[in-house]
Amino acid sequence: WTLESVRRNQRNSSSYFDANNFQKFNQGVIFLSTDAHGQHIFLDYNGFFPKDHQDGNWVLQLLQQVVSRSSAKEVHAHVEVFDGITSPPGFAAVVLLDESHLTAHCYSELGWLAIDAFTCGGTDPSEMITDLKEVLDSEIPNLVLMQEQKVNRFLHPEV
Repeated sequence: WTLESVRRNQRNSSSYFDANNFQKFNQGVIFLSTDAHGQHIFLDYNGFFPKDHQDGNWVLQLLQQVVSRSSAKEVHAHVEVFDGITSPPGFAAVVLLDESHLTAHCYSELGWLAIDAFTCGGTDPSEMITDLKEVLDSEIPNLVLMQEQKVNRFLHPEV
């Protein structure tokens, strides 16, 4: 086994290294680093039936305010509102960061709101998510957080 053959095998399959496992090679052992270079946080909400002022533009402004209060740096922002004719009614809002992104996607007829924050390097998305959750909880009392997950990203083997 060589490191290149393992990488080639990974590209051709859906398998991945588990942080608790290791692969033996001809000249040593490669362990997966337990240190991640990025973090990704997912939130799924139910009960998001936006009032007139809580549309996609309101959510985009909220995302931008959260970013401005964090250590992340905004590089671009956009919202796309879906009118229900060619796509289900709702919106997708994104704030691109130099570290990655903070996004919201809504199916307004169903009351679904999905948020995700992905950062790499030294920025922790937790501060943005905590801030965002506090604002959403105070502005929309019937909103229910159905799921919250935090995943390490940019895992890599160490030689």
